[in-house]
Amino acid sequence: MQQNLTHLSRSLAQLLGGAVLALGLSATTIAAQSLFSPAVRVNQGIITHFELEQRVRLMEVLRIPGDPTKDARRSLIEEKLKLQAVDEAGIEVPPEDVQLGIDEFAARTRLSTEEFLAALQNEGVSAETVRDFVRNQMAWRDYISARYLAQARPTEDEINRALGLAGGGGLQVLLSEIIIPLTPQTVDQVDDLAAQIAELKSYDAFATAATQFSAADTRAQGGQMPWLPLAQLPPALQPVILELDPGEVSAPITLPNAVALFQMRGLREAPVGTPRYASIEYAAYAMSGGRNPETLKAAAELQQRVDTCDDLYGVAKGQPVEVLDRVTAKPGEIPQDIALELAKLDPGETSISVTRNNGQTLMFLMLCNRTRDLGGDASREDVANALTQQRLETLANSLLEHLRADAIITEE
Repeated sequence: MQQNLTHLSRSLAQLLGGAVLALGLSATTIAAQSLFSPAVRVNQGIITHFELEQRVRLMEVLRIPGDPTKDARRSLIEEKLKLQAVDEAGIEVPPEDVQLGIDEFAARTRLSTEEFLAALQNEGVSAETVRDFVRNQMAWRDYISARYLAQARPTEDEINRALGLAGGGGLQVLLSEIIIPLTPQTVDQVDDLAAQIAELKSYDAFATAATQFSAADTRAQGGQMPWLPLAQLPPALQPVILELDPGEVSAPITLPNAVALFQMRGLREAPVGTPRYASIEYAAYAMSGGRNPETLKAAAELQQRVDTCDDLYGVAKGQPVEVLDRVTAKPGEIPQDIALELAKLDPGETSISVTRNNGQTLMFLMLCNRTRDLGGDASREDVANALTQQRLETLANSLLEHLRADAIITEE
């Protein structure tokens, strides 16, 4: 009996093998067919095993945080839902626009497009995978804009409220920061480090870098700053911040004796009016030694002893007059590193993050007062664009959730 079963198994194997050869299907062909077979069905569309493998590899090569296998499947399902909506609307992205998108994608890595695609090819990611990825992102963007732009545009009253002009809400930002001290001896190293940080893609990675490299007081919180009114930030920084998407890191910003980078964590319209300021009054007390442990300890002790800017006169008594500077200036006239620290403070609060004299002098800063003004530094166009993008993102996420809820998604 056992011999008969063995003989039957061999006969079937030979028969099947012969059938495969007769049909001209080699083992390689069968493997290829399996690779391009459906892995997931999304309504009437399919996601192949090849697409999954390519997306996983792309995420690995770009070092996108998370679980590549899980996240690739989720992102491809979302992409398929988006493309089905795009196709139904008849929206197409011209090839030249796709090429520009690829060029911009490559520029973020500081490579030419040819070098970028070649590097990805060497890592097993085809140029067509990159092209599809870029095309799909652009198509969804165009679709959302066509569908919702008129609805998302803010009214003049809403812009006024965001600017704090109408007594309503104001635009607020939630940022993380990294402030890297700079001296003539460390310029090259700091520039290289800042360029690497600017390429970070996740909140956790940025927080880790802030803990390791930042000299700001926020380093203990991974660089996280509280919600701040946009108008309170240095005027030159406001348009830079408004251009950032959530999770995006700014290009390095050169400050006196430091380089700064910012990551956008959130943008909102506050329910309470945000004032703007005609002038800011602050005190700067110079402490020799820079950021050495002894000076930092003395500065921390001083923070516990003073409550107002007037108290610093007693601290500076008997010292050269130049060690204490009390300044009243327009926001745009204040050095950007000092303005950034003052933006985080309420009157009577202090900061010990800023240095001068090539890092040899620590500036003990205290905010004395802010004087309100009806003017503003962020342009209406900047604010309108930021509000529009914020609303488009909210509407796009809501639509995607509806598409997912209505879809038939099956795993093969």
